[in-house]
Amino acid sequence: MDQRLWVYDYRTNVHHTLKQNPLRYEDLADFIDAFHADNRFARVESERFHSFSYNDLLQRDKVSLDLIWLRDESLEDSANLPPPDVIAAEIVEDLEAALAEFAQIAASFEAQAVGRLSDTHHLCQRCPIRRVRHPLSPS
Repeated sequence: MDQRLWVYDYRTNVHHTLKQNPLRYEDLADFIDAFHADNRFARVESERFHSFSYNDLLQRDKVSLDLIWLRDESLEDSANLPPPDVIAAEIVEDLEAALAEFAQIAASFEAQAVGRLSDTHHLCQRCPIRRVRHPLSPS
């Protein structure tokens, strides 16, 4: 039996952002159709969906799974890059979204920590982070 690794390249020439162009279910329709979860023997190669035999993979340098077969237009032609202001806006958007997620995580940790403190703890006025509590510190 021929063992094959199937790879769907959704990275090359596809650009999503969290707010302006988020990934949607419809974006994955081609993959879902090609994958054939119910019958893998019905899979057919396409531009983005490619299979590699086990023996071919073993022949690769250090058995690398860095499999590239599509030409990345943005690497070959910098004229296809968005204008710098668009790139900067996308970076800001990604960083703001990441910061918001970290703020939610921090808030959940803070809520857990406050729940563990007993009533004998007071807010420490000397601490630069006012939310830190120390046992029996003056209010």
